[in-house]
Amino acid sequence: ISGALCISKAWPGMARTIYNDHKRFLETYLTPYPGFFFTGDGVYRTSEGYYQLTGRLDDIINISGHRLGTAEVEDVLNHHVAVAESAVIGYPHEIKGEGKMLAFLSLKCLSWGYCTAETLAAELQELISKKIAKYAAPEYIQVTHRLPKTRSG
Repeated sequence: ISGALCISKAWPGMARTIYNDHKRFLETYLTPYPGFFFTGDGVYRTSEGYYQLTGRLDDIINISGHRLGTAEVEDVLNHHVAVAESAVIGYPHEIKGEGKMLAFLSLKCLSWGYCTAETLAAELQELISKKIAKYAAPEYIQVTHRLPKTRSG
């Protein structure tokens, strides 16, 4: 079973407002699921009863009519032996809307034996095609030395 992660009871460290915009706080966290605090995250409940966070629900890319979470694609990319971390974004397509996907990668080591970036890109696209679906494979893969971070990492 999967869906939105909501919490039914208050806890000591929870947010109570957004500075100078309490209305936005109410609309974002309390209105979507009345009686619950909406965290903004998706969650999957396993058959054993464990909860697995699937990523932010607002980080969704629409690829040819398929709603795809960026965290789902990043997770598959990060399982490749050469990839240290990844970030996936959608970008406009003149016909499909947000129909293309771009993946940024930071590699563990630049000497994994890949002759070209195309070799690694092809492997990663094949991996995503097998684990998720062919339409989920990023059209472009960009290798970078490091990915930008938020304050929380």
